[in-house]
Amino acid sequence: MSSQRNRVTENWLPVKNITDGMIILNNNDKVSGVKIIPRNIFILSEEEQNMVISNLKQVYNQIDYEFWLVVADRPVDISVYMSRLQVMYNQTTSVAIRKLIMEDIQKANGFINNSVVDTEYYILFKERNPENIQKKIRHLINSLSSCGLATTQVTNEDLRVVLDNFLNGGKTTEFRTVVSL
Repeated sequence: MSSQRNRVTENWLPVKNITDGMIILNNNDKVSGVKIIPRNIFILSEEEQNMVISNLKQVYNQIDYEFWLVVADRPVDISVYMSRLQVMYNQTTSVAIRKLIMEDIQKANGFINNSVVDTEYYILFKERNPENIQKKIRHLINSLSSCGLATTQVTNEDLRVVLDNFLNGGKTTEFRTVVSL
């Protein structure tokens, strides 16, 4: 039994807590960063695309500390949208509008059946000093805005999604803390 106990994730995962947009590690280092709002640059002109890519290269080359680019999938919950469609369908008497709403319902069901996800992008880094964390986050947000990218500081939920992607194959865990101490 003790050999099974040594194989649980909590025994080797160095996460102490997730709080204030930071993963607190056992050695008190903190992992934090920014979430980049996706933007389709391929709808821009070729010149604008090249400018965004050039600006991104410049931003990455100016970062003078270790960082990780992380791509994580988050399941899309369209249940509220589905409920609204159903209410609209039930309230309308026009055959043509009911047909359009039913097509939307069928399309949405296709999304649900195919496990549609939003892809999210993060730049994460490890730092011990909380003041340096905030400086790095402000710098990343300002630098990435020069590339036309909107960013926000990661939230506790964002960090849980990242961990769920790596540890649970993208499936959301049912518990509130990553590790119980």
